[in-house]
Amino acid sequence: MGEKSIQKRKFILETARKVFVEKGFKKVTMKDIVEACEISRGGLYLYFDDTSQIFQEVMKLESQEADDVFSDSIDENATAADILILFLQEQKKELLRRNDTLTQAVYEFYFQGQPVRKGNVLKRQFDSAVRIMERLIQAGVAQGEFFCEDCGGMARNIMFVLEGLKISAQTIGITSEAVDREILFIMRSLGVKCEGV
Repeated sequence: MGEKSIQKRKFILETARKVFVEKGFKKVTMKDIVEACEISRGGLYLYFDDTSQIFQEVMKLESQEADDVFSDSIDENATAADILILFLQEQKKELLRRNDTLTQAVYEFYFQGQPVRKGNVLKRQFDSAVRIMERLIQAGVAQGEFFCEDCGGMARNIMFVLEGLKISAQTIGITSEAVDREILFIMRSLGVKCEGV
């Protein structure tokens, strides 16, 4: 793919993201994306077969961008506790950001009746996050910052708590104080003494 094609594909994905944020997943058609991108229908089909394919690519792009933002924020001298707090604070920002989020579209995409498959982007992201979190907790234990007998179990628990908070943010609403309370509970569960986050 040439540079011009790469840029066009990226433009389509960035524009489609805005459409998915606005409408969710279920209501978006290829026509909506064509109109938002101001390209021909054939021009869109050169790059993508359907809205599912576009959405999966949007999710991959979103995940890469989030990883980049997080990685760029980590100081080279940061401790495991510093990194965990930074990660949880980034999650808090995402949870409290009602607009400009793909969360509703993501759940619509996965609730459309597809069985959870090995190729499921969301599952891969979740499993990857658990592995990274487990390594971070293990590093914190080795450095004496954390106390944890089951690093894998704690990592899964943290990610499930965050997933539950995402659902709550979209359904019943969530406050900054509620997120802080859960972050504080996570840190205290690891033996970190902290008054606030």
